Amino acid sequence: MTTAQSILTILIVILGTMITRFLPFLIFPEGKTPPPYITYLGTVLPYAVIGLLVVYCLKDSFGSGHYAIPEAIAILFIIVLHKWKKNTLLSIGAGTVLYMFLVQSVFH
Repeated sequence: MTTAQSILTILIVILGTMITRFLPFLIFPEGKTPPPYITYLGTVLPYAVIGLLVVYCLKDSFGSGHYAIPEAIAILFIIVLHKWKKNTLLSIGAGTVLYMFLVQSVFH
């Protein structure tokens, strides 16, 4: 890629990012009530995305030699830790550390 192509690619990515960030505020200004389906999507999409990410992360686990044991341990740990501490970042971070420890040390 030439320098001009690199600069053009970066500018297009910046423009695309800015459009996706600013367009909702232009379409739905602060005083205007969004349509009911937009409010509904804002309520259900975060949970749907998390569910999709979990399914995507686990899709190849059951075919491996460990039968998703490290994944199941990490998921249970995340659930228990989140119910106890109610801190999403702590749950995700500690679950990731536990999972990486399990797959690199215990189930290698």
